[in-house]
Amino acid sequence: MPQGRQNGYMSAPSNPTDSPGSQADSGISVPFASPVGPSGPVGPSGRGRSDATDTTAPASGAPAPPDPARPGLVVGFDLDMTLIDSRPGIKAAYEVLAARTGTHIDADLAITRLGPPLEEELAHWFPEGQVAEIAQRYRELYEEHAIAPTLAMPGAREALRAVRAATPGGRAIVVTAKHEPNARQHLTYLGIEPDAVIGWLWAEAKAEALRDHGAAVYVGDHTGDVRGAKAAGALSVGVATGPCEAEVLRAAGADVVLPDLTAFPAWLVSYAGSLGFPRPN
Repeated sequence: MPQGRQNGYMSAPSNPTDSPGSQADSGISVPFASPVGPSGPVGPSGRGRSDATDTTAPASGAPAPPDPARPGLVVGFDLDMTLIDSRPGIKAAYEVLAARTGTHIDADLAITRLGPPLEEELAHWFPEGQVAEIAQRYRELYEEHAIAPTLAMPGAREALRAVRAATPGGRAIVVTAKHEPNARQHLTYLGIEPDAVIGWLWAEAKAEALRDHGAAVYVGDHTGDVRGAKAAGALSVGVATGPCEAEVLRAAGADVVLPDLTAFPAWLVSYAGSLGFPRPN
């Protein structure tokens, strides 16, 4: 994670999507996916993929009717700086914590390093033996000081709606390192409605929740999110809205890099189409 960055987050790349080794579809870059049979969509791990020829397509070449038994895509999302801009709220909470503990915390610097667990940031400002206690105090302050100032990222609500629209039975889940009750409060306050919320998981540890929910795609702003997706065998979609620039996400192994979530719905339609799902009306 970049250390000592003072000026927030980097601007998005000029190219709206980027996926090395991908296919172009109506100007949207999607990773190549071999056709799949009626067993359902899968991530790069190949779970559920059928190599058998799909014999359901009519001889006329018209698209096959949707298979009601085929599960929809499950897409996971990170929270901070992916779905929500929590910098104003977190800054406010750190400033109150600093005042109450009498300890200097550079809140402007801290909010450029969002992503890893809270304890990693607190370790920059407090002795190791105090970190657990201070983390608890911070979380107690969080509801009062951090929820209301936090904003939805552009395209956040539309991204979750796109998951449900792109495939019948599509589900959107949130997997985050954040304290789960605080994550739920943010989403409720902002009217962002995922199908499940799983907290307290960072980097590769996110893979457990992604696998448990059958997520084929994971979207996040940090290299830790890329690592989590890869560990789960899911497609990694990076959004350059957090502390990691597009090039950094790409170098970490992201399969797709988008400037922000406003580009996600169009990309998802193309990706779902590459898996054999009919395009939504």
